[in-house]
Amino acid sequence: MSQSLEEEGTINATTARNKLYALVKLVAEEGRATVITKHKVRALLAPLDRLPAARKTDAFPAHVLSAAQRDFGDLVTLAAQGQPQVLLRNTTPVAVLLPVDSSSDALSFDTAAHPGAATAGGAVNSQGSTPRRLATLGDAIGSVLTGGPADGPTFGLPGLDTATGGLQRGKLTLVAARPSVGGSLLGLAAARKTALVDHGMVLYAASGPNRDDIFRRIISAETGGEYARLKQGRLTEHEQKVAHQLIQAGDLLMIDDGSDLTAEDIKETAPHMEGLALVVVDRLQAAHSARLPLSGDRLPDASQVLATLARALHVPVLAIVDSDDPALLGLLDADVTLTLAPTEDPAKVQVTVAERDFGTIGSAYVQPDLIHARFLDAAAAPLGRADSPAGPQLSASAGGTEAALKLAEAALPYTSGGHQGIPAALTHELAAWRTAVAGGDQEALTEILPSLLQAAAAVAAMPDTPEGHRLATALRPYSTPVPAETAASASQATAAGDPVQAQTGSGQAQADAAEDEEDGEDGLKPGDEEDEPEGHIFPALKILKDSVGRSKMHPVKVIRKEERDSGPWPLISEHMDGEPRWAHPDVTVTRVPHIRANGRRVRRDKIDVPDSFGEGVLCLIDRNGSFPSACSAVPLAPNKLLHTGPLDAYDKAGAGIYLIDIPEWTRTDMPHPLGRIIDRPDEEGRVWVTTPHIKQLVKLARDNNLGAMPTIHDSWTGKANESLFKPFYEATRKARTELVQAGGDPYKAYKTRLSIALRLLWPKRPAQKSPFWRPDWRMSMVAEASVRHWTVAFKAVQEGHTLVALRNVDQAIFWTPPGTPPSTYRIGTGFGEVKRKFVRAGETILEGDD
Repeated sequence: MSQSLEEEGTINATTARNKLYALVKLVAEEGRATVITKHKVRALLAPLDRLPAARKTDAFPAHVLSAAQRDFGDLVTLAAQGQPQVLLRNTTPVAVLLPVDSSSDALSFDTAAHPGAATAGGAVNSQGSTPRRLATLGDAIGSVLTGGPADGPTFGLPGLDTATGGLQRGKLTLVAARPSVGGSLLGLAAARKTALVDHGMVLYAASGPNRDDIFRRIISAETGGEYARLKQGRLTEHEQKVAHQLIQAGDLLMIDDGSDLTAEDIKETAPHMEGLALVVVDRLQAAHSARLPLSGDRLPDASQVLATLARALHVPVLAIVDSDDPALLGLLDADVTLTLAPTEDPAKVQVTVAERDFGTIGSAYVQPDLIHARFLDAAAAPLGRADSPAGPQLSASAGGTEAALKLAEAALPYTSGGHQGIPAALTHELAAWRTAVAGGDQEALTEILPSLLQAAAAVAAMPDTPEGHRLATALRPYSTPVPAETAASASQATAAGDPVQAQTGSGQAQADAAEDEEDGEDGLKPGDEEDEPEGHIFPALKILKDSVGRSKMHPVKVIRKEERDSGPWPLISEHMDGEPRWAHPDVTVTRVPHIRANGRRVRRDKIDVPDSFGEGVLCLIDRNGSFPSACSAVPLAPNKLLHTGPLDAYDKAGAGIYLIDIPEWTRTDMPHPLGRIIDRPDEEGRVWVTTPHIKQLVKLARDNNLGAMPTIHDSWTGKANESLFKPFYEATRKARTELVQAGGDPYKAYKTRLSIALRLLWPKRPAQKSPFWRPDWRMSMVAEASVRHWTVAFKAVQEGHTLVALRNVDQAIFWTPPGTPPSTYRIGTGFGEVKRKFVRAGETILEGDD
């Protein structure tokens, strides 16, 4: 204490009760503390600085001043016994009653006041100091001989629990993992096991995720429901039932969240939780953030505070750090460190266990199931057998349950966004397959299979990587025809033994594709990187190179190969385009086989609308030149992206990629503004987006169409520029105006070279040469097209039009009176204009993605 008790002043409880308001004013305004006596006990009426955790009104018993004055004698007694009592003015904490015979450290760790903090041997007191607990060698040996196996909390993952021996009492254990590997989920696993299974008290100190995020992760992990869907507030009846059960049983899991959480707060709160079994700190952030005390260069000091807390209370403290950098881990100096690292097998993550004094002592493997916010034991019986969520009913003709699981596991590297190289259409189908396998949805598996086969058949070759080979192997059982009783439509779309062949290797196929088509496959072949011959109808690549080259910002056109596996580049995926791929929840969309004029077999949509939509027809909107139009003013960073970490707000002077929470979107008449980006959250329910989507969310929040702008948890940015591709846009627009009327081979050649030039911004195959390698440029351009497409459709909906479907970056379908397209669209052949067509409900829509 800063003052002796004599300096503090002492009065009896009766006098203090009568003068309580005046005493509290002195405490709040001047920091003057007063000792309160009642018979043989004493309490200290003190400023909140004496116990910072008291500022959180739910941390300790709290009383408004009127009630506190009435029950003041009882409150003094409770405080003297080691149970702090917070005094409120209205709802604001203004003072706290503490035991008078303890300093703040002694209060935190006084085992007499907190019997849950076990002692060993005797206690030695020195004048005015905290008692120190000593144990004889005999005590220690007896404890080892009679204690049996470690009885501390565990993760509920047998392999990992065997390797670690459980979480050791009195020690700080650190979980170290790069972002998106799942470190936080190990902390949540230990908390779930301790509180919900072992019925032990857990303090979950959340610096970053909030209590709603944590609760949704628990529901997702306990029920197997998709975390991304739960983030949108959509719970099934079963999930709602489990949620109510967790609420009733959740008194043992106490969550302390908030951006201002410090290690000292945790140290102050923990000793007052009776029967405390585990402290989880989620998480320590390696990058500095002004909003998060548990970040940056403050982490070593915070780690020491947490280690002291573990020793003083004799409980395990488990802290997650979002880095596996050995230099940082050395500074944190934990007793035990669990380092998570991905393996060549995407179904396994290796956890290496190391102790400070002995180095590596063991390792284990866990199976990531990030879609459901959890890890599974890698040695557990595989899904797909008799006890599989997929159930034994999956027909043998569809490959059997074992094949279904293998395909789901092989899909994970691509559906998680960790690897690229397959078309977005196939990635989308594989994500649906994984969800159906995990949920045991036999009907969904049967429904997905035809379109999955169609998407796979359109791939000329899988990526020449271990992940690509594994996916190709997992698809082989499905390469034979599927019987009509399980997939009738698939047999119509593919000839027996003759799957649809891809034509992406030819210029003709590229010309056949819509100029705005984005299927995640680069569609490039050797030689495409060469400049067009002299006199070509549209030298797109030459024009694009010149457009970039004339910039005064000295753009970096190619990121060196040795840099591509680190920094921001592995975080960028095709799903950052934000394509909607949405249909109104009240309509019925059926995929039907169709043979194009060139003989290629594809699938198209057939849409039925309910009677409640009234009289009308389907109005098909097709935007002209969405990608080249987006080049007119796409925000991006011409130079390299630098790690700018968490941001308090979006800075329009910068551009790049941003890690954000998925904003809540409750409208059912429009798709989520982030489109398919929300289908791939990380284990914390966050997603990476490019600048166009950040700007879109800012505008939606400003116009009150979005509840709030989501927090930016991390970022890689550079100086923003919107004119890098503008000369290319102007040349493309001029050429289109001249060639669209001519049609024929000249217009096909224009579209082919336009597609090649834009795809060369980010060639997927390592063997493909290109004058560019900037995935952030490519995805910013596609995202800008998606945002413009969504925005114009939203304006139409706001004007009262009924949107039926929104697809890709150029297709919208409305329900309108015949011959009356929404007024927000301009009809014409130029950029920024649209073509429109009217069809009756139930007719096959020939325009659409393949």
